[in-house]
Amino acid sequence: MTRAIQLLTSICTVVLFCAVTMAQEPVVNIDPHRHPNLAEAQRLMVKANEAIATAQRDNRYDMHGHATKARQLLAQASEELKAAAEEANRGGR
Repeated sequence: MTRAIQLLTSICTVVLFCAVTMAQEPVVNIDPHRHPNLAEAQRLMVKANEAIATAQRDNRYDMHGHATKARQLLAQASEELKAAAEEANRGGR
């Protein structure tokens, strides 16, 4: 019975981490014609996120939450780049 509870807890934890990560995926939402460097940085963040997701699957999500945290930070960084582009747009560039 204890083994079944541990297994169920592990499965629920993985599902929770996946749900949190999926809700915060980095995206490319910067106009590459106005801000090519920022758009490229976002594109690379999306690729990095995909590579981390593959690593998580390959390791059966047994990375003690570090990969999930890295993916969350990539999503946050992508949002900050979008904010930087919007601020630059307001500044006349």
